[in-house]
Amino acid sequence: MSGRNGLISTAELADILAQPNLRLFDCTTYLEYQPEGSGVPYIAVPGRHTFEAAHIPGADFLDLQGEFSDPGTELRFMMPDVAQLETAFGRHGISDDSEVVLYSIGTPMWATRFWWMLTSLGFENLSVLDGGLDKWKAEGRTIETGPAEGYRPAKFTAKPKPGFFVDKNETLAATSERNTSVVNALGPQFHKGLEPSRYGRPGRVPGSCNVSAATLLDPQTKAFVALADAEAKFKAQGITKDKRVVAYCGGGISATIDLFLLHRLGYDNLTLYDGSMGEWAKDTSLPIETG
Repeated sequence: MSGRNGLISTAELADILAQPNLRLFDCTTYLEYQPEGSGVPYIAVPGRHTFEAAHIPGADFLDLQGEFSDPGTELRFMMPDVAQLETAFGRHGISDDSEVVLYSIGTPMWATRFWWMLTSLGFENLSVLDGGLDKWKAEGRTIETGPAEGYRPAKFTAKPKPGFFVDKNETLAATSERNTSVVNALGPQFHKGLEPSRYGRPGRVPGSCNVSAATLLDPQTKAFVALADAEAKFKAQGITKDKRVVAYCGGGISATIDLFLLHRLGYDNLTLYDGSMGEWAKDTSLPIETG
């Protein structure tokens, strides 16, 4: 998949559906937002119900919170230990010779989150389906219904790479580093603190710029915007290839859309603040900025 640089079109996927080493996954999760004052911003609901209603032929389903996140924290979707991930990815049939394609419904952020996780584990033969199931269905392509048949279990061997994830202390340090851009992938109203935050205090990590993940997608097709358009948005915020980028959002999910496109644009010093505003906004020892 080296020529695709992490992205695969619906037509390209249709051509390889019969490949025996293909491992195709629906990664969708839904967020049920909770009332203000409930203590948790949302409940994570795996998209198994929509998978069973319609999925690309042969696909399996991945439950991000249930199988691939740290069970020992109240924060959702936190990167778990390597052993848990090796077991989970192996259970779903991913091995060293697999060709992995990831997709989700409504937004690619669930697919890009898995792309980021797998990339951090040294797995490279993977891509994200441009437009996800939405574009696949809009083009009238074949779908299946019912539970996943799944793939034969395999041995997944992780080769973890450093620097893909940072914590709150490293993020705070990054705010004062001249060669680092901290970028918020949430919408501008949340970045500016103009609306109440579901995570706690409204606002942003001080000094961070804003490239909303939603602006990097075509709202009609759910496909990514052209790379030239994405690059213009990043450069307008002062994000250049000579800088390190620390990306964050609410729960470490939509920020992976920014990271995916930065990767495709050739940026190579990229990291994710995994706790994001779900952690930062609640920790009153950390500074926050509005306006």
